Amino acid sequence: MKTVLFLPLLQIPSGHHQAADALKEDLLAINPQWRCHKVELLSSRLGKTEKFISSVYLQWIRHFPKTYSILYEQTVIRQKKAHLSFRYYEFLFSRHIKNLVQRVQPDLIVCTHALPSYLLNRLKLNKEITNPVVNVYTDYFIHHLWGIEAIDYHFVGHPYMKTKLLEKGVPESRIFATGIPVHPHITISKQKKRAERSRYIGLISGGSLGIGGFAALIKRISPDDPIDYYILCGKNEQMYKQLKSENHPRLIPLPYISSRKEMNTLYDQADFILTKPGGVTISECLYKKLPIFIYDTLPGQEEMNFRILKQFHLVFDFLNWKDVSNIADKLLPVLRSPQIAHYFNKVEEYHRQLSPERPAMLLYSKLNDDPSQ
Repeated sequence: MKTVLFLPLLQIPSGHHQAADALKEDLLAINPQWRCHKVELLSSRLGKTEKFISSVYLQWIRHFPKTYSILYEQTVIRQKKAHLSFRYYEFLFSRHIKNLVQRVQPDLIVCTHALPSYLLNRLKLNKEITNPVVNVYTDYFIHHLWGIEAIDYHFVGHPYMKTKLLEKGVPESRIFATGIPVHPHITISKQKKRAERSRYIGLISGGSLGIGGFAALIKRISPDDPIDYYILCGKNEQMYKQLKSENHPRLIPLPYISSRKEMNTLYDQADFILTKPGGVTISECLYKKLPIFIYDTLPGQEEMNFRILKQFHLVFDFLNWKDVSNIADKLLPVLRSPQIAHYFNKVEEYHRQLSPERPAMLLYSKLNDDPSQ
C-alpha cells in the first residue's frame, strides 16, 4: 500500500487544488488501497493567518492588478540568476515541510504549486529528504520559483514546456507532456460538427472565485440575443442572486459547481466558452474540444497563460469585446467561419503531442516501477 502526499497552496478553490483532487480521485480509482493526503502548506504552518493572506491576495488582485502584475513578472518571470534563492520562504516553511514529510512518510509527493516544489527541491539537494517528488504544473509556463534540479518527474501542460525544462538540464526521461490534469468525471469529447443554426449555447465563466470583468461582459447581452448563456458565477453569490432576480431571458445563472460530473454535462451542451485563462479551466475545455474565447485575464499567471495559448492558437482573443454593444456580433462571425475548423485542427495537434496515458496512470506506473519502493 502506497502513500501519496499532495501539496497545493492556499485554501481558496484554485486550480492547484483542482489538479490535486483530480489526481487523487484518479489514483484511488486505479487502486483504492492507496492512502492520499492533501495538505495545504500555509494553513498547516500558519493556522488562521492563511485566511488573512488569502484575503489580502484577492484584494490585491481585484483593486491593484497592475502592481501585482509588475511584481509577479519581476519576481518569478524576468529574474536572470541561474539559482534563485527565496530565503524568507525557507525560513518560514522548510522545517515545517520537512517535519510533515517525516510524519506522513509518503512514497510520493506531488506539488501542484511552486512554493512546496521549491522547498522540497532545496531539501533534496541538501540530502535532508529522499522521497520522490513530482511537479504537476497547473499553468502553461514555468517560472523561477519552481524547484527543478532535484525533482524526480515533471508533468507539463504543453509540449513546449518540455523544451524549456530540457534547456534547464532536466533529462527527457523525467518530463511528461500530460496536459494539466482534469478530473476523471470530465470525459473526452469528439470534435463537435454541428450545422450552422439560429441559436447557440455558450458558457460564461467568472472563475471559481467569480472575480474579474465578467459582470460588465454580461451587460453586453441583449434580451433578443441569438445565443443562450449559462453564467458560471463561482463563489460570487451576490452576482448569482442579482442575475436570478433580473430574470434575463438569455441568461441562466448558476452558483458554484463543485461536481465535475455536472460541469461535464454543461461542457457537452455548450458550443463555446467565454472565460479567463485559468490553467485547469482551459485544460478541461481543451479536453472537451470546446472553442475558448478569452475575454479577460487576471494579473500574473493568467496573463502569461494567455500569451502562450494565443501563440499556439488554442484560444480566441476576445479582449476587445467592449468595442461592440452586443457580444454576439463578435462571437457569431467566428463561430460561423473557417476559423473554427482551424481551431479544432490546432486542438487535435495539441492532443497528439500529449502522453497517451492519463497523469494518474503515469504516477502509478512510475512509483510501482521504482525499485527503491
